[in-house]
Amino acid sequence: MSKQTYDVVIVGGGPAGLAAAIYTSRRALKTLIISKDVGGQAALTDEIENYPGFESIGGLELAEKFKAQAIKFGAEFTLMEIVGLEKKGKEFLLKTVDKKEIKTKTVILAFGLTPRNLEVPGEQELTGRGVSYCATCDGPLYKDKIATVIGGGNSALDAAEFLSRIAKQVYLIHRRDEFRGEQILVDQVKAAKNVEIIYNANAAEVKGKDRVEALVYKTNDGEVKEIKTDGIFIEIGHIAKTGWLDGVVDLTEGRKEIAISRDCATSQPGVFAAGDISDITYKQVVISAGEGAKAALQAYRYLQGDKALVPDWKKK
Repeated sequence: MSKQTYDVVIVGGGPAGLAAAIYTSRRALKTLIISKDVGGQAALTDEIENYPGFESIGGLELAEKFKAQAIKFGAEFTLMEIVGLEKKGKEFLLKTVDKKEIKTKTVILAFGLTPRNLEVPGEQELTGRGVSYCATCDGPLYKDKIATVIGGGNSALDAAEFLSRIAKQVYLIHRRDEFRGEQILVDQVKAAKNVEIIYNANAAEVKGKDRVEALVYKTNDGEVKEIKTDGIFIEIGHIAKTGWLDGVVDLTEGRKEIAISRDCATSQPGVFAAGDISDITYKQVVISAGEGAKAALQAYRYLQGDKALVPDWKKK
């Protein structure tokens, strides 16, 4: 990794970060992508059917295409974790977990949200092979199959209602005897004839060889039961790991996502954010990619002193 000052460092290697890198590189900005992985949550999805241009493509395959395109245009990529960001004069200093320092003129934060895990046997091994954290992304793959949703908030209720229109049978596992979500969602789920709600229960184990085959759960009375299922959707929330940015950029109350303008600017001039880690409403691959492109163009404009942008596709 070069010791020179970069024009832009992108923190995160998911759709938002990789799309941003394509755009900054095409603008001839010295670009470095720093990420703990390639693809983020998208890489955990077996099959994506709602990304324009692809009837069906694996999440990791799509991310690798993004990465290859960014590198083709000159972006550098390194696997690393960032744990600190501070302003140094007109530049920024990023600090890595292994105490390295990287200088850059602008920063794009695009490291996504981290889903809360059940932390039960089989979950990690079968993630992407029946275990999912996004019903909207993977739900259509369970047409006429059995799907199980775990959670009790709005996201779980949304997932159960959505899946009820696709799967032949939906189980909703909730650890309490009442839901925390909005009543209108509760009513919709209860009205669905193919949804069975299992109250006062916690997931205990995900079973399966190559793919999910069953879920073991334990009731609050200590009884252990098992249901056959083709897919398990874990909808117990996501975590924004933004503690290292507190005091650097404005974060939202409660969820601690990065607050941005409509053009992906944060409260810190020269720092931009895109994708799921920002406070945008919808968290989807195609939206994150678009937000990454916006952040890249705004970073370029910032470096140009807010000069008018020329169309990217006219560059040679």
